[in-house]
Amino acid sequence: MDINFELYKIFYYCSENKSFSAAAKKLFISQSAVSQSIKQLETQLGVTLFFRKSRSIQLTTEGEMLFSYVSQAFNFLKTGESKIQELEGLKAGEIKIGVSDSICKYFVMPYIKKFGQLYPKITIKVVNRTTPQLLDVLKNGLVDMVISTLPVNTQVYSVLPFIKVEDIFVASEKFSELKNRKIPLKELSMKPLVMLPPNSSTRKTIDNFFSEHGIVCTPEIELESLDLLVEFALIGTGVAYVLKNSALEHIKNGRLFQVETMEKLPQREIGIVTMKNVMLSKAVNTFIELLL
Repeated sequence: MDINFELYKIFYYCSENKSFSAAAKKLFISQSAVSQSIKQLETQLGVTLFFRKSRSIQLTTEGEMLFSYVSQAFNFLKTGESKIQELEGLKAGEIKIGVSDSICKYFVMPYIKKFGQLYPKITIKVVNRTTPQLLDVLKNGLVDMVISTLPVNTQVYSVLPFIKVEDIFVASEKFSELKNRKIPLKELSMKPLVMLPPNSSTRKTIDNFFSEHGIVCTPEIELESLDLLVEFALIGTGVAYVLKNSALEHIKNGRLFQVETMEKLPQREIGIVTMKNVMLSKAVNTFIELLL
C-alpha cells in the first residue's frame, strides 16, 4: 500500500488538537479539506479513527493505536531536522581525517586543537597510515579527507596544496667525518642508512632521487616509525633520513647534526585530498578552510 504522508500529517494535527478546525488553522487549509482527508484515510484503513462530536473530536481505540505510531514517527522527523540544523550550525557531527603520524604530529595537531576550541561538539577522528593506505581508506569512504604527500591521481581525487616539508639526513657524532662539509650522494650511500620502508611516500621520493643520480639506495635498517628513525640515529646505528621537524630539537642540543649533501635534496609537497564528486559536510569544509 502506498503511504500518503499528507493524510498522516493531517491526522497527526487533528489528534494533537482534538479539533478539525484547529488542525485546519495550523495547516493553513480549509476545515472541509481536513474532514475529507480524514475520511479518505479511514476508508483506506477500513476503520473509524475519530468519534465526531458537535465541537470536538475524540480518537477511537484504532485511532489511539495509530496515533501512538504516527506521533513517534513525527518525533523522529523532528529530531532528524534538529540534528541537521545542529550539523549545519557546527553544534554536532564528526570529521574523519587520514594522515601520517609525522605530518599529524608536526603540522596538523595545532589545527586539530584550534578546531576543537572553536567547535567543541564536533568529534575529530584520526586514522594513521602510509600515503597509499590512506588513499585506499579514502576511496573506501572510511575517512572524509586525507592529508598526504603529492602527487596523487587527480582524475580520482580533488587536491588542495597544504604545505611543503623538508626531509634531511641526520647522524650522531659517531659519523663526525660527515660533519661540516657537503657529502656527495655516492659517498653517503656507502654509509649505513636508516630509512622508512619502500612503500612510504617519503622513501619513494628519496629512492627516486638516488636513482636520478645513478645510485641504488640500499638502507641498512628500515623502520615504520619516524620517531624510531630519530632514536636509531641518536644511538649511532646509522645515518637516518627523517622529517627535518622531527630532529630539530636534537640538532639544537647537539646530539645530532644535519648531514649536508652536495646534491640538493627534494622537498615534498603535502596536500589536502578528497574524493572527486563527493559532497563534504560543513564541518569538513570548515576544517579545510582552517588548514588553508
